[in-house]
Amino acid sequence: MAGIVLSVEQREKVGTGGARATRKAELLPGVIYGGARGAVPIELKLAEVMKALRSGKFVSHLIEIEHRGERQPVIPRAIQYHPVTDKPIHIDLFRVEENTMITVDVPVHFKNQELSPGLKRGGALNIVEHTINLKVKANQIPEEIVVDLAGLDIGAVVHVSSITLPAGATPTDKSDFTVATIAGRMAEAAEAAPSAAAPAEGAAPAEGEKKEG
Repeated sequence: MAGIVLSVEQREKVGTGGARATRKAELLPGVIYGGARGAVPIELKLAEVMKALRSGKFVSHLIEIEHRGERQPVIPRAIQYHPVTDKPIHIDLFRVEENTMITVDVPVHFKNQELSPGLKRGGALNIVEHTINLKVKANQIPEEIVVDLAGLDIGAVVHVSSITLPAGATPTDKSDFTVATIAGRMAEAAEAAPSAAAPAEGAAPAEGEKKEG
């Protein structure tokens, strides 16, 4: 669990007008759903949500909400942002229990770039998947998935099957998809290609050229 606790109140005014009034009061409108209680409109203190967002441990992490002394674990599922100010303007929270299996996008990070022969020779890291969607227990969501690039040369392909995932976590995509590749430099590709200017031995001379002999 991320260690984040947010106080919430049930929101009485719903609809566009109610949401606007909530934001004017420096509160963030939202909805909590899932479980037997169904969907409930709520409001949270905007300052608390902004602080949680800056921590980097809010989106797709198990957190707690507190209402009148009662705490409930939830997962932030969707956050809408203002197109100009970039402040959150609405949030959806999903009720879960700590051992509930959920699906969540986990960011992919790369290490040991300096130990990759392909990158040292000028190759480029081509990232195909920046996140991997995992099925995992709500209280065991990993902070990141780390890909080790040590020893990888140009042409190497990193499949999801070659990555060590947290215990109990499985990709929702059952195929052995590509996460990243080490691509070669354009210059190397050009050098490796046969020169179009040099005709093969025994080839007919180009039009306009005089054959010797």
